[in-house]
Amino acid sequence: MSQVIALVDDDRNILTSVSIALQAEGFITRVYTDAATGLKALTDNPADLGVFDIKMPGMDGMELLRRLRESGAPVSAMPVIFLTSKDDELDEALGLAMGADDYIAKPFSQRLLIARIRAILRRADMARGTGSTASNEPEPALIERGRLVMDPARHKVTWDGKDVTLTVTEFLILEALAQRPGVVKSRNQLLDIAYQDDVYVDDRTIDSHIKRVRRKFRSVDPEFDAIETLYGVGYRFGEE
Repeated sequence: MSQVIALVDDDRNILTSVSIALQAEGFITRVYTDAATGLKALTDNPADLGVFDIKMPGMDGMELLRRLRESGAPVSAMPVIFLTSKDDELDEALGLAMGADDYIAKPFSQRLLIARIRAILRRADMARGTGSTASNEPEPALIERGRLVMDPARHKVTWDGKDVTLTVTEFLILEALAQRPGVVKSRNQLLDIAYQDDVYVDDRTIDSHIKRVRRKFRSVDPEFDAIETLYGVGYRFGEE
């Protein structure tokens, strides 16, 4: 079944050209020229992935993502790629902190955007256990580390019995750390795991994802400190 990509951008030329390119690759596209319309449509009928422009009049892309993430609806965990009209590190940091899965600055290559979309959807399938080999292989085992329980087959995470919603990238980073408690993973190692076939991602992206993961866990447990930073080295999941 073809996967559905939602495009939200006030630039109709970008919507048209990207939509045509994605349809040529076998995707189904839905296009929205403003965030308010996109919010209602996606809440009622989620897509497999969203591509949101950050700079839009009225509600911007970040506000759209914030509302979707906080909605509690099925769309709240939808992977999202942000587009922005300028190469602004602040925009990138804010977008990733809010739970975006990737970030591309305009002007961008449609080939690069499609590659990022495919990579994120592939990671989503892996995390849910619905990849092409899923039917021929047993479900991946639960990861249980103290109060942490991760279910890779269902992309489900709980801490002390409370649900924690992670994006695909966040899930893969945490999974890599939790699989070997006490073992340090460098930023580059985590990049290789979370962005296996991406063209280039700055290692500071990992820092943003880790901050977001910690924030999510601290929303259910203010004392959460299981992800440790070793400055200049990397991160590890603390042994309990």
